[in-house]
Amino acid sequence: MLHTDSLYESELSKLRESVLLMGAKCQEVVTRALAALASREVEVARELIPLDAQIDQLEVRIDDLALMILARRQPVAKDLRFIASVLKMVTDLERIGDLAVNICERVVELCQEPTMVEQEEITTLGVEVIRMLQDALNAFATGDATLAREVLARDEAVDTSFARIFHSMVACMMKSNENIERATRLQSLARYLERIADHATNIAEMVVFMVKGQDVRHAPR
Repeated sequence: MLHTDSLYESELSKLRESVLLMGAKCQEVVTRALAALASREVEVARELIPLDAQIDQLEVRIDDLALMILARRQPVAKDLRFIASVLKMVTDLERIGDLAVNICERVVELCQEPTMVEQEEITTLGVEVIRMLQDALNAFATGDATLAREVLARDEAVDTSFARIFHSMVACMMKSNENIERATRLQSLARYLERIADHATNIAEMVVFMVKGQDVRHAPR
């Protein structure tokens, strides 16, 4: 985005950088929480929980900056789509931050119990969900609508993985009452990851709108 007004240009750049910072913090919490589950580091998971406050603060700052630009600059065309997209994206990122905290809380609980073999399926799902979020943010950073569409195409596979894990956990519960609490927590982890994938998909949809001006939110994939 090139503008004759360098201050306006700076404001748009700051808005973009703030969104990427917020996204990076969300990705960091999810990635480190899943790593803590694998290494059974309870304290690491606990230490990540306060990062949600930083994510919330970034949401407020981004909203304020975006509204200020709208009021002062009255942007049109691509700039208007960019700001409208940002206002929607930060809502999804804030919710990802909340889900990341939920993941940390379940990790703290699971690290104090014996490991279940089925936990590996959660790790595999987590890797794919983190990649989806990272690619959605990269698509936003580079204005790459093609990459954003690739993210959209991967959401169905995550849904399939979640359904498989859910049924696997039900089977574990049926085998033994001792498995119920752990299996329920793993189900919750899988659900949180599936929701994060949904939010990453929403971000990717907004990237397509931002770049192409096309609303693909309810389009068949």
